[in-house]
Amino acid sequence: MEQHYKLIRVRELADNDEDFIKTLAETFLEEVPEDAERLKKAVAEGDYFNAYQAAHKMKPTVDLFELGILDTLIEVQDWGKFEKQDLDITSQLKVVIDAVDRAIAEIRSDFNL
Repeated sequence: MEQHYKLIRVRELADNDEDFIKTLAETFLEEVPEDAERLKKAVAEGDYFNAYQAAHKMKPTVDLFELGILDTLIEVQDWGKFEKQDLDITSQLKVVIDAVDRAIAEIRSDFNL
């Protein structure tokens, strides 16, 4: 439990209310995988606007669950925001997606979702 994410800030936010913590975990599982797919697709297509939007939307949740990739996600976000055509962002994207995938699997397992 909590290898690829941390619940410290989630527990603080939820005031240790286990039902609310589970609700936040469910919300993570509903939103983050969809946003991650949108981000992958946008980067693959060179769609800066949607890459920026998806990364920006993911930031608060990635930060709250402390996936340890916030700075890398911001790099991907800024790639889209500033349309950095001369920058290959695929390695940073891979770091983000790998961390998200690990957290998704672990949260599903930990919360039996």
